[in-house]
Amino acid sequence: MSRQYPQINLSRRGLLKFSAGAIGTGVLTAGLNSNLLADENKAPAEDDITPDKALQELLDGNERFVQTKRKNPHQTHSRLVEVAKGQKPFASILGCADSRVPSEIVFDQGLGDLFVCRVAGNIATREEIGSLEFGSLVLGSKVIVVVGHERCGAVSAALKGGEVPGQIGSLIEAIKPSVESSKGQSGDKLENACKANILTQVKKLKSSPVLSELINAEKLKIVGAYYDLDTGKISIVA
Repeated sequence: MSRQYPQINLSRRGLLKFSAGAIGTGVLTAGLNSNLLADENKAPAEDDITPDKALQELLDGNERFVQTKRKNPHQTHSRLVEVAKGQKPFASILGCADSRVPSEIVFDQGLGDLFVCRVAGNIATREEIGSLEFGSLVLGSKVIVVVGHERCGAVSAALKGGEVPGQIGSLIEAIKPSVESSKGQSGDKLENACKANILTQVKKLKSSPVLSELINAEKLKIVGAYYDLDTGKISIVA
């Protein structure tokens, strides 16, 4: 069955209001003009979905994945043609670039369902935050899930420390505060650091003026989740 989701109301007045609060993040600038909004409004008409329902849709999809009962929704040619007119993803994912955690597969979703940002260590950089602000404010995504995972290589590197080549160090520096905050906790050090890193990135996203205003208006939910590489199970951690 094809799901349908609501058009987000983006009048010029409403857009300017959000723009004033988003200048610091750079997500909405003069480049986000009426022509862009006109293109996005070409998406099919959609019914209402709440942030809680959007999150449950993701968790239900993951349960199907774990139970090997995937429906593989919205992966037909007709769906491709439908979303070519415009996108209205119901959920956004900030995930790790790890090849073992493909969002559409582990959440059992399809074309046009998820707005996905992936970077090693699932860190909320300025660019990732700006992208997710766009996905929520302009495209109408109702939930953002920060998905970290078991035995994350980027977090492991931050735990071990030492010199690394190229720009890899920028990733490690972004994760170090989470490693520090997890010290002294009982249990597996790497798992604790991975989960602490998820919580840190959730906090960063919630500090966005654009996203916080949507949260306060009950139009958006931001949560953290931990992916078990061995079972494929997603567990909410924040």
